[in-house]
Amino acid sequence: MAELTCQFVRPDRLLFEGPVQSLVLVTASGELGVWPGHAAEICALGDGVVRLNLREEDGGGTTHIIISGGYAEIGGEEVIILADHARRSDDIEPDVVRDTREAAFDARDALPERDSRRAYYDEKIKWCNLLLKHAQDTAVTPDA
Repeated sequence: MAELTCQFVRPDRLLFEGPVQSLVLVTASGELGVWPGHAAEICALGDGVVRLNLREEDGGGTTHIIISGGYAEIGGEEVIILADHARRSDDIEPDVVRDTREAAFDARDALPERDSRRAYYDEKIKWCNLLLKHAQDTAVTPDA
């Protein structure tokens, strides 16, 4: 069966590398499904969840990675994803994310209103909100 080689990189490290059956990218204009033999293109990534559909011989299933911004280069049998922010869905600790978000609010609010450094904290808050939304959406509700 045909496969794609996927390399998923964020600024500080390689997040995933290996073969996948297919994947779904979240782009600035919507979702984009990628299968082996896809036409070559470069696309801007948006905010949301990239789904890597693993090969059956690797156990199958889907790996979810939350992203915010970046680019993807698709080249027939290879996809390289360069994400500005990326985190595996199974690597979200909501309490840590909430603490990080609160610290970002405090740091931003300590700066003068017209200070350009506030944009950094606004982006950090946006990223934390995206992670918390995904964690909330995937939380399992206990049986009553």
